[in-house]
Amino acid sequence: MNRADSPAPAVPERRLRLLSCNILAGASVQRYSEYLTRSINAVLPGRSKLDNLDRLAEVLPQFDVIGLQEADAGSLRSGFLNQTRYLAEAAGMPFWSHQPNRPMARLAHSANGLISRLEPTSVLDFPLPSRIPGRGALLARFGEGKDALAVMIAHLSLSAPARAKQLAFIGEVLQDYRHAVLMGDLNTDLRSAEMKHLFAKSTLVSPDQATPTFPSWKPRKALDHILTSEAIQLDKVWALPQAFSDHLPLAAEIRLPDHIAPQPFRLRR
Repeated sequence: MNRADSPAPAVPERRLRLLSCNILAGASVQRYSEYLTRSINAVLPGRSKLDNLDRLAEVLPQFDVIGLQEADAGSLRSGFLNQTRYLAEAAGMPFWSHQPNRPMARLAHSANGLISRLEPTSVLDFPLPSRIPGRGALLARFGEGKDALAVMIAHLSLSAPARAKQLAFIGEVLQDYRHAVLMGDLNTDLRSAEMKHLFAKSTLVSPDQATPTFPSWKPRKALDHILTSEAIQLDKVWALPQAFSDHLPLAAEIRLPDHIAPQPFRLRR
């Protein structure tokens, strides 16, 4: 009697929960008319912005790695508060970093932000190609060499030609990483020409379906994305029901081999 081959042992896996959120510097917008009616408040600090950030901070401990866009790096509109740091400390998350991009005198200073339960091995800042300077991508690496998890957080331009150049640049940076994640407000949907080009020229793959996140009060457009490379199992993607800005936060749960990246840091209770 021939002996049947034994099934290969399962590779130990680890689950991570990711969150991407354009926070509009803490401002809450619930209809298009408020872009105009609240334009003065947008450049002034206020208790409502802090209250809004506090509500978001209550949600963050559910996740392991959080990417922020349009976080204020410390200017008049935030009361000179670094909003990435504020959210990390309010949520009790151990690691944070930010990438200031576009200072406007002392009125506003937008930034990409990273908040994490994993300790990054390194954090790199990349300016993105744009006719008007001020767009950037933050790359956090967790682990070393081929065992590294690379997470890039980006906020792309409004124009398609600029986005095409930015996504081409991002694809080149991430192609060296087998386990890569791109998340952020990419200002385009999955069917656009520039996104199709990204998928064709990189290891990132398109999710099965888009998740609408904008506008937050009646989401119809999928502008925010969490994209993963082929070597990462993307289990689910969903939009949080809570609106903290004009975009809904986008969440994802991924699986990757257990030896990839360091173990998440767990706070003692």
